[in-house]
Amino acid sequence: MGSKLRLLSLSFGAAIFTVWAIGQPNQLLAQVNKLEFNNLLLEGKEYVESQEYDKALESYEKAADLDDDNAQIFSGIGYVQTLREDYPEAIEAYLQAVELTPDDPKLYHALGYCLGKVGKNLDAAEAYEKAIALEPENLQNHLGLGVVLVRATEYDRALETYQNVLALDSQNQAAYQVATSILLEQRRYPEAIQLLERAIEQQPYESNLRLQLAKAQLNLGDIASGLETLEAAKRLAPRNHIISLKIADILYQQGELSRALTEYKWVRRLAPETIPAIEGIGTIYLAQKNYSRSIIQFRQAIELAPERPEGYHKLGVALKARNRDDEAIEALEQALEIYEDNGNQGQAAAIDSLLEEIAER
Repeated sequence: MGSKLRLLSLSFGAAIFTVWAIGQPNQLLAQVNKLEFNNLLLEGKEYVESQEYDKALESYEKAADLDDDNAQIFSGIGYVQTLREDYPEAIEAYLQAVELTPDDPKLYHALGYCLGKVGKNLDAAEAYEKAIALEPENLQNHLGLGVVLVRATEYDRALETYQNVLALDSQNQAAYQVATSILLEQRRYPEAIQLLERAIEQQPYESNLRLQLAKAQLNLGDIASGLETLEAAKRLAPRNHIISLKIADILYQQGELSRALTEYKWVRRLAPETIPAIEGIGTIYLAQKNYSRSIIQFRQAIELAPERPEGYHKLGVALKARNRDDEAIEALEQALEIYEDNGNQGQAAAIDSLLEEIAER
């Protein structure tokens, strides 16, 4: 008896639903469409996770046919196209998404990223600025803006942006690096020094910051401070051959040939094919009238970098000093040809003078 009652109840309920459905076709269709729409979004997400991007797009596009006023769909399409590196299509999708949801900072950030990827840096900056207006504490929005402004050579705006980054994150190394690079590029050395000293206080073990500080100090003509900063950087990163090379160059310019030679040799131990170090060693041997050793160094430099005229030039000078005139002329003429090809008339004239000296002997 109970089962008959349940069957009667179910039949009665189905009859009522059928009558309601017949009377309310629009509501029923809307529910069916909503269910299908949600399934398509879920399906698209699963395809993205499995990196089946074509299938994900197909699911999102079907969902768009059901509801073309939903920003979530176009955001999904934009994301998939970004993963596929089809940035023009991603931009089109994100533009539709922000039009539907103009108060979502994540959409503007994604749009800015894609615009930057196709070289529309000022448009990208505008998108990032909208993201910042909606979400000012999000560091990624500011960093994105800084990148595209640097690409667009809007250095003053970029500098202000990276200063905002540092206000949010006082230890952001990338912000210090870029901001000081901009200041150095603009030859604003005192400001660069001030910022770098602040950065080093925050990150005392970061040798690259000291490299930049030394560059600013040297450009201001403060050789002693620049050298001191480089030596501090070397203590932090003793195997960084770039630091040792800069120290060697300064010591050579200061006439401290023995110390410079030691540094150049250390560079060669760290990076044996570093041409400036090889030429530096050769130049010091040349100054010390150790011509045999200097010739060996310059020949090594030429073998590694035959397109550089300096090696031929100095080799010619060393050979001339040893009275090996035929070899000297050959090396000097090679240097002359490269200097002339490069439009370096000053060095070409110096070579001509050396050749005349040999011819007059």
